[in-house]
Amino acid sequence: MISSIKDYTLLNNGLKMPWLGFGVFKINDGQEVEDAVKYALEIGYRSIDTATVYRNERGVGKAIRESGIPREDIFLTTKVWNDDQREKRIMAAFEESLERLKTEYVDLYLVHWPVKGFYQETWQEMEKIYQSGRAKAIGVSNFQIHHLEDILHDSQVVPAVNQIEFHPRLVQPELLKFCQEQKIQTEAWSPLMQGEIFSEPLVKRIAEKYQKTLAQIALRWNLQHEVITIPKSANPNRIAENSQIFDFEIAQEDMNLLDALDQGKRVGPDPDNFNF
Repeated sequence: MISSIKDYTLLNNGLKMPWLGFGVFKINDGQEVEDAVKYALEIGYRSIDTATVYRNERGVGKAIRESGIPREDIFLTTKVWNDDQREKRIMAAFEESLERLKTEYVDLYLVHWPVKGFYQETWQEMEKIYQSGRAKAIGVSNFQIHHLEDILHDSQVVPAVNQIEFHPRLVQPELLKFCQEQKIQTEAWSPLMQGEIFSEPLVKRIAEKYQKTLAQIALRWNLQHEVITIPKSANPNRIAENSQIFDFEIAQEDMNLLDALDQGKRVGPDPDNFNF
């Protein structure tokens, strides 16, 4: 049982990655993201997830430096954006992220989306970054099975992580199973369905049963599927609430009910059909 915010999984290269992380999507650079990251670190989060396209790497880096927590105790993720893939400037984009973050390395560097015609070549560049030691692990985001098969066919390095949209309405069991078989750790973005979880009657009933919030039920459901989760919020109360998911376990019968909400329904873009 995952029973502490300090608990972690071992990635396929032996690197420790916390089960619970803190996401910063749509949190403004500057004071807002600095305050949010500092507070998250203060209450125990040790994994921070940002991306080039979030435009808040500077604030994230500053918060980490000013937190007083040794850099080696923080798991830091960022991602290469689609335009950088199209322009074949993966290495330059990575250097720019390091400069904005003011760090010598990241713990995890991800391909943000599988840009058609480019993601396989991107992965070859990602392998060079990994071999340089400046990314302790490399992985992908929003990759379907066929995207993963494409890069596995040619690659020297199996992705350590696949960060995907994952919540009770989008379980993707075949993708989860494939990643598990390939020893690729699955990670969830939008675990709260961009707020739609709060209007789901079944989740409300289960939350009442366990005397937890709807968000806490959804995040605990993630963890019990052995999926890393990275909820985001700039609200200190929500940041704290999202971390309080380690003192209970959802019974299998209720896990099954939540799984049955699956409609293959996305709140974000389709990895096979996006135009950005």
